[in-house]
Amino acid sequence: MPELPEVEALREFLDERLVGEDFARVTPVAISVLKTYDPPLSALEGARATAAARHGKWLDITADSAAGGTERTLHLVVHLARAGWLQWKDELPAVPPRPGRGPLALRAALASGAGFDLTEAGTAKRLAVHLVRDPSDVPGIARLGPDPLAADFDRAAFAALLTGERRQVKGALRDQSLIAGIGNAYSDEILHAAKLSPFKPVQNLTEQETSTLYAALRSTLREAVERSRGLAAGRLKAEKKSGLRVHGRTGRPCPVCGDTIREVSFSDSSLQYCPTCQTGGRPLADRRLSRLLK
Repeated sequence: MPELPEVEALREFLDERLVGEDFARVTPVAISVLKTYDPPLSALEGARATAAARHGKWLDITADSAAGGTERTLHLVVHLARAGWLQWKDELPAVPPRPGRGPLALRAALASGAGFDLTEAGTAKRLAVHLVRDPSDVPGIARLGPDPLAADFDRAAFAALLTGERRQVKGALRDQSLIAGIGNAYSDEILHAAKLSPFKPVQNLTEQETSTLYAALRSTLREAVERSRGLAAGRLKAEKKSGLRVHGRTGRPCPVCGDTIREVSFSDSSLQYCPTCQTGGRPLADRRLSRLLK
């Protein structure tokens, strides 16, 4: 799943490639992709892309339209979900896309002949596109917590968010209403950098552990953003995978201590961690059976 660093890189990519271009048409290909109907996608025809923004894991493309003689601002807001992606094309095919069972979900064609496709692999179709007048009209954006890379997201703000939390730290980091943009992969990476068990309850964190976790969160995300900066959209997935130290590396040596990276599996996801770095050398069993809660 694209998380904050990859979506930020896509934002920068679109800011360079898309801003200043005029939309010719935006065509939904998968019936499930479009989540709004007013305004219609046809309102983007002739509109000029003026900005690309990010809200957590959401992309927000701003376009100004003067249709009907009235200037208005629209927001094409995209959540790539678990298996979605944006593919930029300097020259789109001349033949319009047809609905089918392939990965193509939506095509945005520009007056210049360039454009981008939104694609989604697999059978679980969760990629979401909203066309709205204000990004806060999208429920997923309205309930987002603060951005962890914002200038005012300091240690005190982070500690305040954790006050009263009684769940495990892994779950807290992934909660978009608490902190925006962190998913399964980077929560694993942050906890490894902080040398904390993913199962440790938030209320048991010491002041020093809170400070260490905050520093690991900021540095891990900043480093990932820097690694992705300037890359073409098609290279971002590979860059993310190559930069991960524990997530997705089950059975391989920890790059810090050399211990074998282990995994805890759930019904629809898994987490990875290093026993030596994070759990005192003891492997975690199933989440429901583990005694490593402190």
